[in-house]
Amino acid sequence: MKKKDRKYIFWFLAPSLAVFLIFQFIPMIWSFIISFTDWNVRTLPKWVGLGNYIEMFSDKNFYEAVIHTFQFIIMYIPLVLIGGMMMAMLVNLKIKGIGFFRSFYFIPVVSSWVAVSLIWKGILNPAYGYLNYFLSLFGIEGPQWLYDKNWAMVGVVMASVWKDIGFTMVLLLGGLKNISEEILEAAQIDGAGRLKKFFKITLPLMSPQIFFVVMISMINSFQVFDQVMVMTNGGPAGATTVLVEQIYRNAFSYSRMGYACAMSWILLLIILVFSFIQNRAEKKLVFYS
Repeated sequence: MKKKDRKYIFWFLAPSLAVFLIFQFIPMIWSFIISFTDWNVRTLPKWVGLGNYIEMFSDKNFYEAVIHTFQFIIMYIPLVLIGGMMMAMLVNLKIKGIGFFRSFYFIPVVSSWVAVSLIWKGILNPAYGYLNYFLSLFGIEGPQWLYDKNWAMVGVVMASVWKDIGFTMVLLLGGLKNISEEILEAAQIDGAGRLKKFFKITLPLMSPQIFFVVMISMINSFQVFDQVMVMTNGGPAGATTVLVEQIYRNAFSYSRMGYACAMSWILLLIILVFSFIQNRAEKKLVFYS
């Protein structure tokens, strides 16, 4: 490559590089530095070294937020994966008008989280919500949902799955489209039934897409925030408090920027550890045709 061409490439990349440095890289470095200080925005940062990190690992609220975040992940990922797979198989059927349903199922994905959370907050209302009304038709008394610490996280997960399942559907539908019909027809000729074809052919050939969905869902789950703040505000009695919600509270409610930055870096470390584990598992669990 000529030196003159390199200059042109640099000037074309310069605007994007400047945006990255100003709005991402520099703030990340600054947040890492601030994590070692006691800073309430109104005064100059005071260096405390590892004080924020030491305090964090003795903070009951931090451990509760971690536990609740994992509770969300354990419920959310299987539901959004299985539900997305079922929807992908449905919209993969060759019937007239199926394109409409593909678009219809994707609408919640592009909807505002605030709007979706408010809708589900109304649906899960114990007094006049549609869900409890539906259960009452079968003689079932619905729970208090978002007002009950045992059911609040379940309500948040339901709203999250409803919004994100369309995105999972699209990703898995792409995997289904890549499977050759000749392979499925050959298996059918050999006497394989629908279940056998699904578990022996479809799932192995879709393992790259399934792995990608699990990884993306895992990373997004660790960052769950919007629906928690709108639907429960971390309640009742802290039953739905999660890591990002704790970071937000410490930063903007308690003006503990240093502590919030420290918690953010611990969250990043947790995500990196799980991403590393998933990448290692990819070699054994993912089949590339």
